[in-house]
Amino acid sequence: MRFYDLDKIERQAMVEKINKEIYTDLKNKKRNHLLKYFSDEDTYIRKTAYLSIGRLYKTYEETHSIILKLLDELDNSKDEKVRQTVTNAAGEIGILHFAPIAYFMEKGLFDEHHSVRNAVIGSLKKMGEKNPKPVLAFAKKYLHHPDKEIRREICHGIELRGRKHPEDILPLLKELQDDATARVKNTLLHVLGQISYKKGCLEKVIVHLKTWHNDDLIQRAIKEILDVHDRYKNFSELTRDEAREYIDTHF
Repeated sequence: MRFYDLDKIERQAMVEKINKEIYTDLKNKKRNHLLKYFSDEDTYIRKTAYLSIGRLYKTYEETHSIILKLLDELDNSKDEKVRQTVTNAAGEIGILHFAPIAYFMEKGLFDEHHSVRNAVIGSLKKMGEKNPKPVLAFAKKYLHHPDKEIRREICHGIELRGRKHPEDILPLLKELQDDATARVKNTLLHVLGQISYKKGCLEKVIVHLKTWHNDDLIQRAIKEILDVHDRYKNFSELTRDEAREYIDTHF
């Protein structure tokens, strides 16, 4: 039975069971339950498992080395669901300690399966929001990687930090303004829009865009920023018209 086929009480019991069995694996230095849950067809079972790893890592210092060892072993699985869940589990750890899991992010960036690469993006987002310094330093290394997909994934991965602190990621985004690949540029424009509509963010984005030199990209970015203010009008600090007026006045 799938996770959300269960009622609330049954789901809570399932989470407790998964937590207990994974902790048992860690104490016994085994991976039987981990492998079972990491490879489950239900994405919510896998999510429960990687969240459990994150909680156990944060709660029990003595589990750190065994968790990293078991994740390393599982990351060699031929099953992309297992590798995806390993990457997500590493992302939970990276919210607290990035250095021990940087290897998993580097490996995941080049995984043959898109679900693992997407897990890297998701992990960078959640780590970057809470633990930005090492994550953004990691991202900076790949901004000009020859593989366009790597550049796109990195650009997307730093987005969440920018929603509250656009000043932290704008210098990195600026380095992509002359990227020749449409897919990378479109992601860059998407991120610029997403980091512009919360309170106090538009001002920071516009100030920084003044230092960019790619006029065509700047105009496309302004269009995207205005469109985002319209699409997210229930969540934006400013209306589209107010955002347009601000840009006309200050840009």
